[in-house]
Amino acid sequence: MLRQLVDLFKLRIGIMMSVTALAGYAVTPGRELSLAEVTLLLVLVVLASASAGAFNQYAERDLDSVMPRTQNRPFVTGVIKHHSIWLFIIAAILVASVVTAWIVFNSMVAIYLFLGAFFYGVVYTLWLKRRSSINIIIGGVSGSFAVLAGAAAASPDLNSSSILLAMVLFLWTPPHFWSLAIALHKDYALAKVPMLPVVIGDEKAAIVILIHTLMLVTVSILPFFYEMGVVYLICALSGGAYFIIKSIQLVINTNKKSAMSCFFASLIQLTMVLLGSVLNGFT
Repeated sequence: MLRQLVDLFKLRIGIMMSVTALAGYAVTPGRELSLAEVTLLLVLVVLASASAGAFNQYAERDLDSVMPRTQNRPFVTGVIKHHSIWLFIIAAILVASVVTAWIVFNSMVAIYLFLGAFFYGVVYTLWLKRRSSINIIIGGVSGSFAVLAGAAAASPDLNSSSILLAMVLFLWTPPHFWSLAIALHKDYALAKVPMLPVVIGDEKAAIVILIHTLMLVTVSILPFFYEMGVVYLICALSGGAYFIIKSIQLVINTNKKSAMSCFFASLIQLTMVLLGSVLNGFT
């Protein structure tokens, strides 16, 4: 059951969001949080993300039952009953995380946590995913709000590095997800979800991925020219170069293998940017 709950609440994504929040805090001058406060901040980000992830699975049970990749999710298999009580549980988790953030930190942390969950759960899941090929572009805003939540915990007045880091998350999500969508093209086509590769074809989508990757890497380097140091620059350049290489290879040879390679390269790129941010902030 523990594994099913981890899947239901998409805790892997939540943990990644908490790391982005930590990076946002690290690059923002202001209030110095205690270890307990930092831990609480990360837990609240995970909880807000978990509420959005569970709502996504609750709302998309029909899609998940069609796509082979998601047919083992708990609401589909029936291991966890698809019942309206889950809407109450999901709302309670989100409200608890937002209210706690408001009390312990400040109103902006609470607002960013709410907006992150709202954009993923409502804007992306309910409004855009089944209707528009720009679904993941707008949906990617949810990751940016995790960065801003972490930054606001240090200071409600955002600095240039925290804003640029939020932009990195915004630009990172589309090429990351479109790479996966190329690899799982048949799944999304079967479910009639208008992901970009399904709408314009894998080859054209690969070119768009490369363009987005170039923009992403460019923006990821910009914090060096503000408050960030050489360690951050090295991390951003190394991760970015690897992602660009894999994106070029995807354009040259567009297939499932190269798409998954590009997908994993995006994870490495983001990890390096976040690592550089944390190292720069705490050293």
